[in-house]
Amino acid sequence: MRILTGIQPSGTPHIGNYFGAMRQIAEIQEKGETFVFLADYHSLTTSPEPARLRANVFELALNFLACGINTKNTTVLFRQSDVPEVCELSWILNTITPVGLLERAHSYKDKIAKGFAPNNGLFSYPVLMASDILLYRSTLVPVGKDQKQHLEITRDIAIKFNNQYGEVFPVPEELIPEEVAIVPGTDGQKMSKSYNNTIPIFGKEKEIKKAIMNVVTDCKQLEDPKDPDTCNVVALYKLVATPDEVDEMKAKYRAGGYGYGHAKLALFDKLWTYFEPMRKRRAELEQNPDFVWQVLREGAEKARVEAEKTMSLVRQAVGLR
Repeated sequence: MRILTGIQPSGTPHIGNYFGAMRQIAEIQEKGETFVFLADYHSLTTSPEPARLRANVFELALNFLACGINTKNTTVLFRQSDVPEVCELSWILNTITPVGLLERAHSYKDKIAKGFAPNNGLFSYPVLMASDILLYRSTLVPVGKDQKQHLEITRDIAIKFNNQYGEVFPVPEELIPEEVAIVPGTDGQKMSKSYNNTIPIFGKEKEIKKAIMNVVTDCKQLEDPKDPDTCNVVALYKLVATPDEVDEMKAKYRAGGYGYGHAKLALFDKLWTYFEPMRKRRAELEQNPDFVWQVLREGAEKARVEAEKTMSLVRQAVGLR
């Protein structure tokens, strides 16, 4: 089994990144070869400031390592742009990808509706994502529920390529644990830096508490019974609390006399405690930036070996060699 996932270096990682992908990788990385990439090519679709992008790459690598990615054994951590073969494969896959397939992508429509500039990179984002996955002949891809359609597009592209040129690519499967399929943001939408609704993993204590206290709830008063099954605070609490603790909070909601402020403080306490070991590890790594960059360089070397193996097959299949 070969596992692959990636996250854009677009700022401080939030708990949606962690529970949607980072924790999954930390938990399954010993079950097979695992490739984790920092998707800096993808981040160019929103034209980030260059110095900020470079800083974000380091920040994301630091945070991946702090969150349990083990690069000493089976996990390869690398920067996407350190493996230029992904761009070559992306062009080749673009030539067989129907425009209609990309026009149906929900993510593109959603971003345009929210005011993002409709550039071609944003439109063809799913093809580059397919290249990321297929270049390493990945078989399992942990993704959030919002990326499920992109994974389906990847599967369609792999099948179309194999039908046209012969069996080159495994057709990958997604891994979407239902309990973290979509982590709600502070406004109730999917948590995303694009929507400015995140709770950071490694923010300052006051910053994290402020974000949690801003989680959107309904207007019911302290004494009113409340529905825990439709509450964003409870949905977030489930990620870090035990089943008994979740049941206890739900019972308080239904009984009344328990306000959303109480629930938010309980959520903050749980989140702060949950990430404490990772904060300590991150502080240690931050003192040794050379180690972090060395991990990325070594990861890129390993990734390029696999990328070149795949591209040799692809070039031969399509007639470039």
